[in-house]
Amino acid sequence: MKKIKTPVTRDDLKDLKIGDVVEITGTIYTARDAAHKRFVDLLEKGEDLPFDPKGAFIYYVGPTPAPEGEPIGSCGPTTSYRMDPYTPQMLDVGLMGMIGKGKRSKEVIDKIVEKGAVYFTAIGGAAALLRSRVKEAKLICYEDLGAEAVRKLYVEDFPVTVTIDSKGNNLYEVGRKAYLESKNK
Repeated sequence: MKKIKTPVTRDDLKDLKIGDVVEITGTIYTARDAAHKRFVDLLEKGEDLPFDPKGAFIYYVGPTPAPEGEPIGSCGPTTSYRMDPYTPQMLDVGLMGMIGKGKRSKEVIDKIVEKGAVYFTAIGGAAALLRSRVKEAKLICYEDLGAEAVRKLYVEDFPVTVTIDSKGNNLYEVGRKAYLESKNK
């Protein structure tokens, strides 16, 4: 088990390998496709994002409402490919990590390598466990998006797996290849 604290630098991520289980402590932001579209629209106008993306991680999630006395509701990952049209621009402005589930496009993987970033997956179906690792949640913008509004989370020991490392190694490809080879033995 590896531990990292946000914000991060390229150097902090360079030794992470696909399959590594990592616990993240620090600030992460939530955003899904509608928010990402707004982010890119701001960038194209030369405007600032509503948070500092440098060294940051974005968690692709639309959490349920927070129960009384809790910072957040269940918060399992959403499918990442919906953010692929916007991810290269986000990586260009300093984003260093994304947390979601599912495959990424070649364009996104190429940009991950160029920027030395990492793509993590969180366990789908473990939303209650993930919620327990969120210690603070603050709405920062786009309240009109409801569950998909952008939030600033403070997490402790938030469990993820390195799925695409900074060198472009892809657990989906390597894992599938290993499985197919094992079936042919």
